[in-house]
Amino acid sequence: MAFDKAQARAPEEPETLAAVRLDVWLDVACLFKTRSEAQKACKGGKVEVNGQRAKPHRDVRRGDTIVITRPLGRRQQVVVADLEERHVARARARELYEDQTPPPSPEEVEMRRMARLARAFGAGPAATGAPDRRDRRLLRRLKGRG
Repeated sequence: MAFDKAQARAPEEPETLAAVRLDVWLDVACLFKTRSEAQKACKGGKVEVNGQRAKPHRDVRRGDTIVITRPLGRRQQVVVADLEERHVARARARELYEDQTPPPSPEEVEMRRMARLARAFGAGPAATGAPDRRDRRLLRRLKGRG
């Protein structure tokens, strides 16, 4: 009996997925940079599926509505159009969902602009952190300890 290579390498038919883990889908759809970021958002209550808070292991299906709370109170709303569990090209990733987020109001646009300006001038959480090496040396000199 002869072994047929063509038969062994039969073209794979894409299987249609019934459901995918929420954190995996959010990462594959490029809604978060990494899967761990998606997990943190889910655990922090920033992600809702069909109106209910969702944990990272929850299954997502076609037609589900996902609401993601972004910084400054912005809420991104997407509807799952297709499922993938492995990374795909960014153009294909955008086809996995339909973005139904309303456009930002003029107040939101102004608030974002002000936040950007504040970060540029050194205000915000990064500026109030612990002193770095240079600051510590300066403090020691001012206190006369070295």
